Amino acid sequence: MAKAAARKPAANPQQQAIQDALAHVEKAFGKGALMRLGDKPRTTIKGISTGVLSVDLALGGAGVPRGRIVEIYGP
Repeated sequence: MAKAAARKPAANPQQQAIQDALAHVEKAFGKGALMRLGDKPRTTIKGISTGVLSVDLALGGAGVPRGRIVEIYGP
């Protein structure tokens, strides 16, 4: 009963479904598995330089983010 009281009431069934899905993912993968835009302050992520200054700047200034999955494609 306390769990039901702690949950915020949703405005409509779609919002309730989203809240249920978010709760399910957090339960399965732990807190912090999903983040909403603007929920937490921006964190600084170290990067690995590509060796090309223009590419590093296009990627945010530090190159390829360390510890992240990166896909590179092109001609």
